[in-house]
Amino acid sequence: MSTVNYLSKGEGTLGVNYTLNSLNAPAAKGEESYVNRIKNMIISADDYALLKGDVEYVGVSERFKDVIKTFNVPDDETPAGFRIESSLEKDGLLCVDLVRDISYDKNGMPRPTGVIFSADSANPYEVAPIAPLLGNLTCNPGIIYDLFINNPKANVGGKFKTREEVMTELGRILGPGCDISVELNNPFEKDFDKILEECEQFKEILSEYRVVIKVPHTGPVNTDNVNELLENDKLFSLRYNQPATADALHGHNLALKLREHGYRINYTLMFEPYQTAMALQAKPYFINSFIRHRLKQTEYFKKNLDLYAVTEDRKYLEDIRSFMVANDYLNKNETGRDLLDVYKMAKDIIEYRNYNNPEGSDGLDGVRHNLRLLRNNNLRDTRLIICSMEGDYNYPDIDRLMADPEFDDVIDRVVITAEPGYLARFTSANQVVSYQRRFMNAVNNDQKKSS
Repeated sequence: MSTVNYLSKGEGTLGVNYTLNSLNAPAAKGEESYVNRIKNMIISADDYALLKGDVEYVGVSERFKDVIKTFNVPDDETPAGFRIESSLEKDGLLCVDLVRDISYDKNGMPRPTGVIFSADSANPYEVAPIAPLLGNLTCNPGIIYDLFINNPKANVGGKFKTREEVMTELGRILGPGCDISVELNNPFEKDFDKILEECEQFKEILSEYRVVIKVPHTGPVNTDNVNELLENDKLFSLRYNQPATADALHGHNLALKLREHGYRINYTLMFEPYQTAMALQAKPYFINSFIRHRLKQTEYFKKNLDLYAVTEDRKYLEDIRSFMVANDYLNKNETGRDLLDVYKMAKDIIEYRNYNNPEGSDGLDGVRHNLRLLRNNNLRDTRLIICSMEGDYNYPDIDRLMADPEFDDVIDRVVITAEPGYLARFTSANQVVSYQRRFMNAVNNDQKKSS
């Protein structure tokens, strides 16, 4: 059996183009309308020479039919979010399949760039303008409930009451080409059947082709102690690096179990590079590099250590200690932690994060590390989501990194996600306004003369 991938050449490409129709093979009986959707797909000269004379007829897979039915795809089209593959069977059947791949636009055409864009939002009103540009959307309970459903300014008129209503509308707006990553309400649920029921609801709304389940790292948090995060001062009694083994690996094992049930996994809450290699053992579809808070916290440590070096005022170390308790580097019982320990911890963090050298001064050392690991793993469909960014420099620094020749071979495994409004900022520049002023005044002046 020979397998062929159809790759479309760009418009205006020189050379002789062959199409599937060039093989002059009829459609399998009863599958004419399906084959008609891909008859003009470009095939290479080599593939044409390989297939000519061996293809008796062309048909489609059951999955091909199901995709067309699921998304009610217009005639003569295949949907975005799928690459077109085929297998030549020994009886002369060329069986064409649709394989989920967000690198592709409709009709098997590659997206404009290897890098895929994503949005962090559950607000249909802000997703709609950017929807045609997206290959993924990420939602967590905070985004769904706090930022949208329970936010009167966002959920205009309280139109949306439930998560299910929101997800249905987002699916309608985004169409088949966009994966949608949805996080479980309670990853600590002991009854796995209940978790499956929640996942099944997502699959029913979004289809198996689009739904991705977000599974978080859980660290020392478990079913018995999670209430500490919800009550009183909401601080935790264990340090982040003091988990029981079962608790630390809860997310990994949950991801593996869900994968066994056919779900793709977005393994989230990855802040440090050292989390990645073990996260990959959970065979995720997405891994993540969180940027914003990690960089801000490193800058805070650096500033206070520099001030302490100049003044020798213990106040700066005490401020670091309080900051570490508030941000879970230390647990709530370590408010009196020895300041020498605090000093060493802060220095070690800065060194590990490469803040004093080009590898990490932009906060992207974790991204670089994760891209190198992606290059050297066996999970060919796994992608890295670069997420959690803000300010004037996070996105431009990421954009610059994406042009680094070191990562040319893995650039098509990168997804960049942020709030739609943040991404929208970087579509403009000051000269856009200047030139629009010039253009619009030229038109306005000409119209005045004409009148």
